[in-house]
Amino acid sequence: MKLETYPDREMLMLGLANVIAGQLGEFLRRDGRATLSVPGGTTPGPIFDMLPAVDLDWANIAVVLNDERWVPESSDRSNTRLLRQRLMRGRAAQARLIPLYAPAKTPEEMLPKLEEGLRPHLPISVLLLGMGADMHTASLFPGADRLDQALSPNAPLLIAMRAEAAGEPRVTLTAPVLKAAFNIHILITGPEKRAALEKAMTLSPHEAPIRVVLDTATVHWAD
Repeated sequence: MKLETYPDREMLMLGLANVIAGQLGEFLRRDGRATLSVPGGTTPGPIFDMLPAVDLDWANIAVVLNDERWVPESSDRSNTRLLRQRLMRGRAAQARLIPLYAPAKTPEEMLPKLEEGLRPHLPISVLLLGMGADMHTASLFPGADRLDQALSPNAPLLIAMRAEAAGEPRVTLTAPVLKAAFNIHILITGPEKRAALEKAMTLSPHEAPIRVVLDTATVHWAD
């Protein structure tokens, strides 16, 4: 694990946005396309606000969430809704959003269709992850109902996950998909998350799911 510390959160967001933009640019120049995977929630919001102004070939960038709650985009709990409001605008409105939700009662009904849409855009070029104080990432929660399957080397691309801490059912990228990303960044802020990160280094992926990517990730932290 590589740890980058910043003097304050504003510098963290600006620095990480620049790193992400630079790495996406490298993939576009080399391969003509790139895939960016990002978390939901409010923490990465400032990065989402900065990226749409960057002069990239956004039409050849696919964007996919790390995970999504099984709610329609009209819900204020929808990560997809957040992305459209903060990232998929300006120049970045040309990017292709790969869905992790489709109208159905349960996520299990739609997983094959969602995987079919995701598969051509793998492996991920640039992966941005968050981490909870419980050391979960994406929707890989300690104690989740299908965590064993999601951590397996033979896991499918996507899994429907349910956990007490998750609220709604979720659809999440699995550990093999996360680990296969070319560039992995973890964004955390504050002393509680820093302590959780250090604790995770001593635990198994079942106890601390963030552990599956720590060996190859760069962690970006500010107090």
